Amino acid sequence: MSRFVRASKVRHVFCQPEKAENQYTDLRLSTATGDHNYIKGNSKYFAVPIGRGTLCVWDYTKTGKFPALPPSFTGHKGAVLDFDFNPFHDSVICSGSDDGTAKIWGVPDGGLTENTADALCTLKGHQRKVAVVKFNPCADNVLATGSADFKVKLWDVSKGAEKLSLEGHPQLIQDMCWSYDGSQLVTSCKDKMIRIFDPRTATASAEVQGHDGSKTSKLVWLNTKSKFISVGFTRQSKRQFKIWDPKMMDKPLTTADIDQAAGVIMPFFDEDTNLLYLCGKGDGNVRYFEIVDEEPWQFHISEYRSSSSTKGMCMLPKKACDVMKCEVSRFLKLTSKAVEPLSMIIPRKSELFQDDIFPDTYAGEASMTADQLFAGDFKPVKLMSLDPEKRVDAGEGSAFKVTQAKSAAVLQKELNAANAKIAELEAKLAAAGIA
Repeated sequence: MSRFVRASKVRHVFCQPEKAENQYTDLRLSTATGDHNYIKGNSKYFAVPIGRGTLCVWDYTKTGKFPALPPSFTGHKGAVLDFDFNPFHDSVICSGSDDGTAKIWGVPDGGLTENTADALCTLKGHQRKVAVVKFNPCADNVLATGSADFKVKLWDVSKGAEKLSLEGHPQLIQDMCWSYDGSQLVTSCKDKMIRIFDPRTATASAEVQGHDGSKTSKLVWLNTKSKFISVGFTRQSKRQFKIWDPKMMDKPLTTADIDQAAGVIMPFFDEDTNLLYLCGKGDGNVRYFEIVDEEPWQFHISEYRSSSSTKGMCMLPKKACDVMKCEVSRFLKLTSKAVEPLSMIIPRKSELFQDDIFPDTYAGEASMTADQLFAGDFKPVKLMSLDPEKRVDAGEGSAFKVTQAKSAAVLQKELNAANAKIAELEAKLAAAGIA
């Protein structure tokens, strides 16, 4: 009996963990608990919270054991809950904390050598803990922060200024993600609703109930497909994911049940191969699905299994992958005491560059300014070739600068000092008989 086999270039993708000597061990992680990822990375560094209010940013070249007290950013007065690297400046990272603030940090050349509490910028505006932070993928210096005060705020971090406060969340914001071109922001809330926002308006343009379960729901944008995925729980606590079209939010395109496990799932999507990766907290496995443009919309490919439980996970930018080894995605898996790099590889016999699995990809270069975004002047995503013979990385781009907005108290103090100086000079002129 013959059986139809669906053609797919990602059918044989597999996960290859790094050897023990290339891992990062003996981490003393923060005791904060929750449904956050607790690890983020770019092409130069990765970051993990290691103590109360302390964020460690670590260079990939320093494999092996962590020092007992690694140099870190220590400016927060509460636990660091979420953080995100600036996609255009490898040495800039934002952290959100239990103390109600978000801080922008600059990593010096060569990495941190000592603890520092001096942030480039402190964003104050939320009344409770900042639980989610996400940089816009296309607009330079645009940041979204979600807080337990039920508000999402959009910032121009180069000016340290709040640009917009998104209303309509009656409960805690659980997750949020920007669209591929940075023109939309989708959020999930504890009230089980998913909302889509335009960064120019304060109210949601669309909303729908995502999942029936009360546990945390996570989101990931399907980038070039102009769709997004929500991962959550059924009323019977089964884990599931749904694919949504923002133009037709009355119902999902498809719903797929996963299993009955309890851990919140962290979703990641690779737009170049159309692979969706699902990593569950407390799990040892990573599932991968191929996303297609027609029904049934998704196909389960395979999964990677391991005995080490996952505390957090992040996917690195595509330019961090070794394309000549056909590494299509690279992850960092955070366990209770270590960081384990994982490589997703599509095996090929040829040693040449494989342009079918490595098309031109997201370049990590801003396509518009913050002012253009908030004015609605959206620009297309900038792409780059991963072919070693053609590749030109965006690098650090222009120097990152911050102009911190001064508070009323600081301005009044400066005005008083200026008035006192003027009075002193006027007195000297009068004494000299000039005035």
